[in-house]
Order: sequence, then structure tokens, then C-alpha cells
Amino acid sequence: MTTVSYRGVLTAKKPSKKLSRGVKRAKGRNSAGRITAHHRGGGTKRLYRDIDFKYEKKNVEAKVLTIEYDPNRSGFIGLVSYKDGDKRYVLLPKSIKAGQTFIVSEEAPIKAGNRLPLNKIPVGTFVYNIELRANGGAKLVRSAGNYAEVVANDGTHVHLKMPSGEIRKIVKNAWASVGEVSNPEYKLVNLGKAGRNRWLGRRPKVRGSAMNPVDHPHGGGEGRGGRGRKRQKTKQGKMVGKGQKSRRPKKYSNSLIVSRRKVGKKK
Repeated sequence: MTTVSYRGVLTAKKPSKKLSRGVKRAKGRNSAGRITAHHRGGGTKRLYRDIDFKYEKKNVEAKVLTIEYDPNRSGFIGLVSYKDGDKRYVLLPKSIKAGQTFIVSEEAPIKAGNRLPLNKIPVGTFVYNIELRANGGAKLVRSAGNYAEVVANDGTHVHLKMPSGEIRKIVKNAWASVGEVSNPEYKLVNLGKAGRNRWLGRRPKVRGSAMNPVDHPHGGGEGRGGRGRKRQKTKQGKMVGKGQKSRRPKKYSNSLIVSRRKVGKKK
């Protein structure tokens, strides 16, 4: 079992009351109460922090007041104060420290934490908190230690190499933050015991091959037999994992994919 030591990194223990609230977690159930995502439930209660992913305050310098832990995401967040007095939570880059500043502007320098349109960011720069459309809010590359690389400018689009290895086109006027997401050591954590999974709200997973044929496509057979079919399937009978491509053939963003990510054992 391993943990990440936050001593000397985090500067505050309690979140801002004005920017936090209680929230009821779905725990894998839909609005009718039926389980739609299996193996979820329980877990320690979490206080939700309102994170600003839209960055609507442009051309106003912001100062990082604190670096804080957020139980709802893997990267660190920071309480920032804008020059006009407004305070918000944002997702922090790896190298930024309390007391440093950043700005959201089309003319911002290429510095960790600063936010610019993609067409203003030079090729080879690492970015995170990426929008899919202008002023639509950050949607991509938000997990601890992740980053995308700007690899080309192509007319109305910018090519980005995503953490999965996929090269994807994003409209050039979408915004992104310079740098890498904080807390890169998160990927080195070994939970070590089943209880830590339960604290995180993850319930035990049962192998499909241990079920009956009525419950799973891999079920049945004498003893510890194989799955009895060529391709691995989910409980609902859909292809998944180990080299099977699960992307929908007519997905809306297929035309934006320059190079697909590598899947399966040869990845």
C-alpha cells in the first residue's frame, strides 16, 4: 500500500464555505433508481467544490492564494483572487505555487497557468483544461499529471496529441491553459487493500466467467473454462477491452480524429 505525501504541497486544510456545497452522488443509479453503472456505491461523504472551468474573467490578473486537495478530482485545486476582488477555485498546473499569478488573455505570455486561444499557443507547448468550442468550458485533459501537446496549426483547427496518443483537431478559437495538471504522483498510488476502494465508492467487481449464462455472456461452462467466444463482452453483450474497438462508427467527432489511439496488448 502506498500513499502520496501532501505535506509541504498543500497550504489549506478546509475549503472555502462560499465555494463549496453538499451534493448527492448518484452511485451508479439513474433518475428511476435503477443501477445503470455497476460496482458503485457507498464511500466517504464528499463536499463539492465549485470549480471555474469557463474562465469568464478575461484580461484580469489572478493570484493563487491556496493549494488544496479536492476529493472529487485527482489534480490539486487552488483558491484564486482576481484583481477586482472576485474569488474562485481553479484546477492548478504542476509547477505553480501559492503567491504566483496567472492571466486569461489572448495576449498572455506562454507561462504555466496562463490561458490563451489554441491558435496563439506555439507548436510543441503542453496544454490542459482544453475546450471543444470557444467559451464552452474546459472539457479535455483535466486528470492529475496529464497534458496534451500542440503538434500543428491547420487552417481553422489546431492538432493536439492527447494523453491517449490520439491526434485530434480542435477549433482554433477554443481556449486552453498552458502547462501540465498538478499532482503527477497520483498515478503511483497503490491502494493495497479492498477497504480503500470502498472508501472511494467502488464496490467489488465479479468476473463474468464466475456467473451463470443467464447473467453474463461469459458465464457457464464446466469448472474454470474460457469465455467461450472470440471477443470479450460486457454484461450487456457489447464488445469491450483487449483490442476491441468500441467507438461508434457514426460518432459525430470521427471527422476530427487525425490519428486513432492505440488499443489492446500492442499499445
